[in-house]
Amino acid sequence: MGKKGKKKFRIRHMVLLLFAIYICSTIYSQRNMMKELEIEKNNTEEEIEKLKSEISEINIEIQNKDSLEFVEKIAREEFRMLKPREIIYIDKNKNKNPFLRKDNN
Repeated sequence: MGKKGKKKFRIRHMVLLLFAIYICSTIYSQRNMMKELEIEKNNTEEEIEKLKSEISEINIEIQNKDSLEFVEKIAREEFRMLKPREIIYIDKNKNKNPFLRKDNN
């Protein structure tokens, strides 16, 4: 092999080496992209499950909206309504007693 043969051989090796480096970098970047997409997919699936549970809870509320218990619950919680002759007792000492506070351990 002469100088021209060795020069062509080196050029071919350089081209193959550059091609191999390009392929490796492409594979590495795609692997990273796949990991990111997998994480995003898992987060989205978790959000979907949360939304499905919220939807089912809302559907149950919709089904029960005409029930007497549901109407009474809304009237008591949102509008602070009472039944006739019903008296609510408020313990003023409850907040003063340190053993009943939730923030104390």
